[in-house]
Amino acid sequence: MNREHRPTLRLVLGDQLNPLHSWFGEVRADVVYVLMEVRSETDYVRHHAQKVLGIFAAMRALAAQLKADDHRVRHVAIDHPSNRQSITANLDALIKHYGAGAVEYQAPDEWRLDQQLRNWAETCAVPVRMVDSEHFFTRRDEAAQMFAGKKQWLMESFYRQQRKKHGVLMMPDAKPEGGQWNFDADNRKPWPGTPSAPADTRPCHDHSGLWQSIAASGLQTLGNPQAQTFRWPLNRAEALQQLDHFIAHALPHFGDYQDAISKNSWHLFHSLLSFALNTKMLNPREVVQRAEAAWRDGLAPLQAAEGFIRQILGWREYVRGMYWAHMPGYTEANHLGHTRPLPDWFWTGDTRMACLADAIGQSLEHAYAHHIQRLMVIGNFALLAGLDPQALHRWYLGIYIDAFEWVEAPNTLGMSQWADGGRLATKPYVSSAAYLQRMGDHCKGCAYNPKIRTGEHACPFNALYWDFFDRHRAHFEGNPRLGVVYHQLTRMDSESLTALKQQADRTLDRLCTH
Repeated sequence: MNREHRPTLRLVLGDQLNPLHSWFGEVRADVVYVLMEVRSETDYVRHHAQKVLGIFAAMRALAAQLKADDHRVRHVAIDHPSNRQSITANLDALIKHYGAGAVEYQAPDEWRLDQQLRNWAETCAVPVRMVDSEHFFTRRDEAAQMFAGKKQWLMESFYRQQRKKHGVLMMPDAKPEGGQWNFDADNRKPWPGTPSAPADTRPCHDHSGLWQSIAASGLQTLGNPQAQTFRWPLNRAEALQQLDHFIAHALPHFGDYQDAISKNSWHLFHSLLSFALNTKMLNPREVVQRAEAAWRDGLAPLQAAEGFIRQILGWREYVRGMYWAHMPGYTEANHLGHTRPLPDWFWTGDTRMACLADAIGQSLEHAYAHHIQRLMVIGNFALLAGLDPQALHRWYLGIYIDAFEWVEAPNTLGMSQWADGGRLATKPYVSSAAYLQRMGDHCKGCAYNPKIRTGEHACPFNALYWDFFDRHRAHFEGNPRLGVVYHQLTRMDSESLTALKQQADRTLDRLCTH
């Protein structure tokens, strides 16, 4: 068979589930779309059960939709006898099976997969071509080009440039709506319990059969699969329903309470769209457009729309640029030399610290925690305690349903753990118990007192906070953003500082390791 008459295989990865990709605009008999469930993708870290279940179920849903639209599809199930449990090994077999003359794939978002497919393409028996995923606002290298030659990257500069480039929340005279670029200072309120957090209206799926296949394959996961009552969107229609629900019921209050934490609501006013976005069921442009339209239509205040848009158009694109600019190597960063193993309660949530028990317990139950829980509760404790940032990176990458390395690694290693030495964040994001008490309600009824620094009932965050800055003076004492911290440390008498260090040591000695 001549190569021009041989079919082309088009690989669709588990985070490329966009039915509106231009690939699917034309039904072609000479194209076979390939989706596969493989151990090489499930086993590089230990993933949450809902993450594996959700991606597999969503891949199957897209495969069924493509077949219904008369596309040729080959879906390789996790337990199919022909499955070689590797993307490239399966592609080699499928090239032979179909007599394929070419392979195409969409640009992967993880460096690991990008290199794997590039290396495979160099020795492949047929031509291999990479195409764009048609998802992001920016190119992989756009942020790096913008900051070329500059010592410090600043997200705010990047965000403003993107606002101007895409005309988002801009006035006709090229000035920002509302007269300022960023309303973050207005978005730091604790949630008093009213208004009520919107109900969880996501559809309920029974995927117990699929879960049985996953479990029978020997795949090791963590967390509650919730297979009989699976709630995450599994196709574009369900993702759009969740977007509608967020815009109507949560966005109006998102700005005020986006930094709040509460034991009475695990999602508060957050969108729960990150899984649909990061698997590309939704496009960030439509999400941003809907948020801006809600403000222009008087359905949400400007600070709410701007705060949400900043997360999508600003932060999400920015950390992707940071990731591609510094890979490979970024995921090995450990600037502060932290090596303490993760406590065993990272896998159970069984700790007396109420905020941590709730954040980790919720993560195990729902495969989700919002950004303040990830950054200022779990990440805050991890950095103060000197936990191994690579171990924490693997934990974050596995436990959250929306976690893919391009977005997770910069958030964990850069923003949360300062393991990159300040490439992403100009200061470490840590706090004592005062911040947690101000922004949440977990301190009430907790075994520890947020106002006490030392003693049996002292909140561990307090002594760990001062010990962290004391032992890392060489890294942070000259940082102008931390001047107040070191002024207080300098004024602290040696007896008080010694007591804090001893309290911190006792806390760390009690940590059980996994």
